[in-house]
Amino acid sequence: MSAPAAAQSAAPLGSSATLAVSGPAAAATASGVQAAGATGGPSAVGADAASDTASLHSAFDSRQRVLDQRSEENNYRYAVAEHNCYSKFFVNRCLNKARDSMRTVQADIRKEQLALDGEQRALRARERDERVALKRAQDEASAPERAAQDARNAQAYEEKQRQHELNQAQRNAEAPQRSANEQAYQEKQRQHALEQARRGISPSQATANQKAYDQKQSDFQRKLEQARQQGAQKAQERTQKQQSFEKKQADAVQHKAEVEARQKQAAEKAEQKRQEQLKQQQELEQQKKQQQQQQ
Repeated sequence: MSAPAAAQSAAPLGSSATLAVSGPAAAATASGVQAAGATGGPSAVGADAASDTASLHSAFDSRQRVLDQRSEENNYRYAVAEHNCYSKFFVNRCLNKARDSMRTVQADIRKEQLALDGEQRALRARERDERVALKRAQDEASAPERAAQDARNAQAYEEKQRQHELNQAQRNAEAPQRSANEQAYQEKQRQHALEQARRGISPSQATANQKAYDQKQSDFQRKLEQARQQGAQKAQERTQKQQSFEKKQADAVQHKAEVEARQKQAAEKAEQKRQEQLKQQQELEQQKKQQQQQQ
């Protein structure tokens, strides 16, 4: 492709890409993001926006290739002209003319390159804003479900607590009855011992009977103590589970805050780095312009 043909092909691409960035495509993409947050069904609009963005990137790549080719052709023509100048009588005049021609084309290419870079930065900024808006819309759309789940979890926990209190109250209410049953059992045992004495049971037999009775009482007390220990252990386990659940909830909130803080810090660092690179690029361009002016 010759230099004039490349310049002609670069101009329409630049104008169409600029219109696409600042015109209907941007509005369509922005409206697509809003529709996504409002309705939760942005598949069709999102596909159109993605297609527009892909077209813009393709146009940018085409324009960049044209600019790169024009730069190569400009350098090649200058090298050829420089070589030919040494065969002429007025060598310096020929070299200056070739250099001026080369710099004129180079300045035009540089101007178009800066415009292209600006449009690409604008597109990247817009894509970043769209991603942030889409993420925000998704979070807002899922917020009711998260709130409902949290409410269900809280309700389930409160229900368990109420059930535990009811069970505890029932056990406390049954305690007097259990005590009365125990006393009635003790009284029956004493009556049984008296009945055996009236029947003429020997002391050794009475002692054996008492030992058997004591053993039964010991077994009963042991089982009762085991039941108390199991109840206390289960209550402790429930308390530990509740504490673990609350700790997980707190850790999740803290983790979310840390992630958001890291994301914000990363974005600030990226923006700072981009500003530094832009500043360095501007300083480099200024130095090149000064060098060209000095030449």
